[in-house]
Amino acid sequence: MQDTIQGRIYKFGDNVNSDIIIAGRHLIYIDPEQLAKYAFEVLGEGFPAKLRGFDILVAGRNFGCGSAREQASTAIKGLGIKAVVAASFARTFYRNAINDGLPIVECAALYEAVAQGDQITIELPNGRITHAGNQYEFPQIPESVGRILKLGGLANYLKVALAAGSS
Repeated sequence: MQDTIQGRIYKFGDNVNSDIIIAGRHLIYIDPEQLAKYAFEVLGEGFPAKLRGFDILVAGRNFGCGSAREQASTAIKGLGIKAVVAASFARTFYRNAINDGLPIVECAALYEAVAQGDQITIELPNGRITHAGNQYEFPQIPESVGRILKLGGLANYLKVALAAGSS
């Protein structure tokens, strides 16, 4: 994970549920690239490929609601999405994303200010997003969560912690 994430946004509305992110019939896969082939496919033919042209997802309230499937964040990462910014997240999705190493930020003020295709810059350590010369603040990510994200997810974090403890 980078401290600063820049890119072009794709904008969703409210209540994007995990069934929309990845349909249940594809939960047989765990590989991010394989899951990405089917990510958001219920929104139309070619939609997964369309999202590969964007870097950051921006959404309204309750992003990731619905089924508690960890493959939802994995599919998003497989698309090459660097971060998700939403007004709010479903708690299970929020934790699954962190465990998967996908940076997620709650910033309700940004949602109304952006349009699809806009560029934003997310400064994770400073809790700040810049868009069109304006700045939006979000709660800073706790150091422990930042470390999990920096190492690419909880599995990598545990590997490093166990290796440090065994030496």
